[in-house]
Amino acid sequence: MRSLVSKVAAADSATAREHFARAFAFETDCWDVHAASGPEADFVVLDVRSPELFARGHVPGAVNIPHAKITANRLAAFPPATLFVVYCSGPHCNGAQRAALRLAQLTRPVKVMTGGMSGWREEGFPLAYAAAATPAAVR
Repeated sequence: MRSLVSKVAAADSATAREHFARAFAFETDCWDVHAASGPEADFVVLDVRSPELFARGHVPGAVNIPHAKITANRLAAFPPATLFVVYCSGPHCNGAQRAALRLAQLTRPVKVMTGGMSGWREEGFPLAYAAAATPAAVR
């Protein structure tokens, strides 16, 4: 008897290569973000959680714009070709995907940092802390 894993056949190698190669156009991981962060980073990390969660710990250097507050006006300070790497709480949260969709609708380059804050913490990477933004600051 075939298991639930093997019941549906795996894709052929060419299809699998195309699928997995294409996935890297849409996502990156915590390790790569950590390794590439710093003054020479060629992307902006966008924490799309609430200001309160951001204040309790976030990726160092991240900018906080909750996914529902992403607008063209909020992004005007960033050049149009800026690559945004978005994250939320973790795999149990779809805020990063909501933010990625919104950024794509605004014609901005975007990738999702898989794992989000859960993955960042599991890797043992440091957190930065900030006071929660006032309601006026998140408009």
